[in-house]
Amino acid sequence: GVGGGGMANGELMHGMNHPEMGHLLIPRATGDDFPGVCPFHGDCLEGMAAGPALEARWKRPTRELGSLTESAVAIEADYLGSALMNLTLTLMPQRIILGGGVMKLPGLLAATKAATTGKLAGYVQDARMSSGIDDFIVRPALGDEAGILGAIALARRLAAA
Repeated sequence: GVGGGGMANGELMHGMNHPEMGHLLIPRATGDDFPGVCPFHGDCLEGMAAGPALEARWKRPTRELGSLTESAVAIEADYLGSALMNLTLTLMPQRIILGGGVMKLPGLLAATKAATTGKLAGYVQDARMSSGIDDFIVRPALGDEAGILGAIALARRLAAA
């Protein structure tokens, strides 16, 4: 799936439930008729851009895309760019961190940064963005260990409470 969380003032954002950023409804890429795989929404972000969606769309695992990689990256970046534009304008985060298996597609991070920049269309003119998109959209500093280490940190915090 597509997971997402937000932090404000050093605390995880949490309301009536955890954030479901993966179920954002986003504009379809031009000419895309793939129905999506989300059992609830079909063509939400998760239904169009998660690993299972990529496998269903291209009929093979992402690590075996081969010559289809460039096409997969283009459409994936379009969907991620739309999602990141919406999240940026809604939350105005200081940083967006992208990790997970899909982000290992060669060229996807750069293409997503370009798509996000294009979709923001210069709207965000903040001093924190002055250093550019490369400091705003980043990979996890902890790499593939980010998820498990974050879960451990959360468990420790809850145990201490």
